[in-house]
Amino acid sequence: RNQRGPDKMAWLVRLAAPLRTAVRPILASTARGFRTTSVASLKLQPEANVEGKRIKYFQIYRWDPEASSKPYVATYPIDMADCGPMVLDALLKIKNEQDTTLTFRRSCREGICGSCAMNIDGVNTLACLARIDPKTPKCQIYPLPHMYVVKDLVPDMTNFYAQYKTIEPWLQVEDEASTKNKAVEADGTVKENLQNKKDREVLDGMYECILCACCSTSCPSYWWNSEAYLGPAVLMQAYRWIADSRDESKAKRIEFLDDSMKLYRCHTIMNCTKTCPKGLNPGLAIARIKQVVFSHNMS
Repeated sequence: RNQRGPDKMAWLVRLAAPLRTAVRPILASTARGFRTTSVASLKLQPEANVEGKRIKYFQIYRWDPEASSKPYVATYPIDMADCGPMVLDALLKIKNEQDTTLTFRRSCREGICGSCAMNIDGVNTLACLARIDPKTPKCQIYPLPHMYVVKDLVPDMTNFYAQYKTIEPWLQVEDEASTKNKAVEADGTVKENLQNKKDREVLDGMYECILCACCSTSCPSYWWNSEAYLGPAVLMQAYRWIADSRDESKAKRIEFLDDSMKLYRCHTIMNCTKTCPKGLNPGLAIARIKQVVFSHNMS
């Protein structure tokens, strides 16, 4: 239309009215999908004096499978003058004092059990070993990435443990009655399998793994192939038994791992080694498995 000035503006407003009516419910639905709790709507403030308190805000992933709502992020303020130094201390304080429905795993508090593995500020680690950064105003906490979530910060470890079982993680001997390299009592009872100090040192850096899954869930190859690729944690444990001088099933173990998906999905990205909260090197163990497999096939 050849309209000018106010008349043309009024015509455009009338034309846009139906569009606004159609889009408004879509935007509202999208907003509800990413909703936050009333606590989450608090404006983030620096960790400075807020009414005489050092406040830090913890943004935590929440999802309840029994509720109809979608996953969301809830924010909880904590006075750091009245909280322990670790992220796990903050989570326990939130659960005890602010929201008893918050769900997460924890047990030893000493970095031994691996229960409290989660993604903290973008890094897979253990909540009991992760110090709260006093220099930032907020801390973001999510469950381990690319795993099904049972509830809140609890990942479903079923597939991870099933893969661990496939490597048969126990000492295997061909002849239980054999006394070769074994301590035998006077009555002929086999007491234990012997191992010298040099062979024992080979296991250092592998036996310390606590199966927290931080390394596996930081690996892009495991993200996309978790049903077939064993992942860094399980592969390192597999090599732990291949390298054990007392084990007599090396050939069987090597042949089981010689697979394009189980082993060779590893592309040496090394996220696993970078994120391990115990300071271990799964990437090196995987490289040694590939060497052992190659040597076995060439012999």
